[in-house]
Amino acid sequence: MRIAIFGAGAIGGFLGVKLLQAGADVTFIARGAHLDAMRTHGVTLTSGGETVTVRPHCTDSPDDAGPQDYVFLTLKAHALPAAAPQIARLLGPETALVTGINGVPYWYFHGLEGPYAGRHIESVDPGGVLLRTLPPERVIATVVYPAAEVVSPGVIVHTYNDRVTLGEPDGSKSPRVQALSQLMMKAGLKSPVRPRIRDEIWVKLWGNLAFNPLSVLTGATLDVLSRQPDLRAVARAMMVEAQAVAEVLGTRFLIDVDQRIQGAAQVGAHKTSMLQDLERGRPMEIDALLGAVVELGQLVGKPMPTCENILALVRERARHAGGYPPRATPPAPEAT
Repeated sequence: MRIAIFGAGAIGGFLGVKLLQAGADVTFIARGAHLDAMRTHGVTLTSGGETVTVRPHCTDSPDDAGPQDYVFLTLKAHALPAAAPQIARLLGPETALVTGINGVPYWYFHGLEGPYAGRHIESVDPGGVLLRTLPPERVIATVVYPAAEVVSPGVIVHTYNDRVTLGEPDGSKSPRVQALSQLMMKAGLKSPVRPRIRDEIWVKLWGNLAFNPLSVLTGATLDVLSRQPDLRAVARAMMVEAQAVAEVLGTRFLIDVDQRIQGAAQVGAHKTSMLQDLERGRPMEIDALLGAVVELGQLVGKPMPTCENILALVRERARHAGGYPPRATPPAPEAT
């Protein structure tokens, strides 16, 4: 089985090493010092108290890899539109795209019946370019739970969780998703196939859409955001607004909002990925985690005042940090 990891950073590298150990032919597609180190010294992964070094094929060019059976997309959501033409070069007639990206996915309305079927989401797919370039019928949806970090170029530390849930957007148990599930379980991962994958996407997103932006605005870690009463109240209000939107779109929440907040509290003094990106001067996944949720609220006609206010604030915070496109210059007032 030929597998490419496009965006072989922390999570992509972790998954790639596991799949290679399970017998897959894995290509890592990366760039910069991380790529140079992997080419020279291999990929070192520490996970579960064990450290291994493997030597997969590593490149920055999809043309070096050729068509694949599965392509894992493990880059940041905001990087996907620019990368789409390169990713498309990895596609053979039967290639599946495994979308391990945070937030509302670009293919969200593919495979859903109803008034929004086939619609694109501008916040994550400007102009619908992703739907055209990376056809949604190729997608296997993925909800990725492991936490990992590139501690130095070519060296990855996996800290917790080994669950990577899979699902077809139309809910079917296709041969391709079942084959991938079997390979990932052979790799030591918990990878069930879910018929309602969007429900699980929303449960993960539910916390991310609130705690990630609030962490950027406050600098606080998850334990503070989920336990300090005033901050918890803001996060809860955002989550309640988002739940109303998701339920209109057919999502079923199997836990309540306070259980989800308690789950975040149990993680402890953890910096969210968005706060880490802010501190490292990187672009942030604002639109995938919150902008798209607000867009969906507007689509279904649900008011989201708290989410809209936090979205405006975090976008402006990111602009000042150089991690978000600048605001368009407002027109000068007309002379009277």
